[in-house]
Amino acid sequence: MDTQIQTRIPNVMEDPGAQSVAKVYALAYLDSAGGAGGEAAVTELGSFVDDVLSPNAQFNLLVCGSALGRDEKLQLIDRVVTGRATPLFANFLKVLANHGRADLLRSIRLQADIEHERRAGKRRVSVSSAAELSADSVAAIRSSLAISLGCDPILETRVDPSLIGGLVVRVGDTVYDGSLKTQVKQLRARLRERCLNEIQRGRDRFSHPEGN
Repeated sequence: MDTQIQTRIPNVMEDPGAQSVAKVYALAYLDSAGGAGGEAAVTELGSFVDDVLSPNAQFNLLVCGSALGRDEKLQLIDRVVTGRATPLFANFLKVLANHGRADLLRSIRLQADIEHERRAGKRRVSVSSAAELSADSVAAIRSSLAISLGCDPILETRVDPSLIGGLVVRVGDTVYDGSLKTQVKQLRARLRERCLNEIQRGRDRFSHPEGN
């Protein structure tokens, strides 16, 4: 397997946000690992973030922060990472350091996880409810989504008491809002529109009485 990651990352004409830029690097990382190596590459990236950066605040600042210049950061990676990690991952860290993007490691890890899941036929789905869902409810929602989405959904549930009742389901950039809160809001809007229409019709009748 070729363990050399591409050193030229596709240009982003305008930076639409950290997650979008991170996705470019995540795709490059996974593509360099190849289909069979994707699982190991994602695991190694996650382990570096969770087991190395998170417990070691000082090392995290040196790698992801701006205290070190590019050359110093590359030397640090050579001393600490090279030889202990796969050549693919060590080289990837150097690519990030060279481009001044090591601060995006956590975002890249998230995007790599999401992309790896997508390639495996899975999709993350966020489900918000007013109260904690029972195991049976979660299973029923997962089964329904698997049929409608045609994939294996990975449910991320959260409780939002402001919803009052019902569910809000987010799949990628699409939101399906079936919450009671939104239904009440929509009902109020319809009633307000109806009242305004009635008032306007009353004004029209007053301005143009029958027979004139």
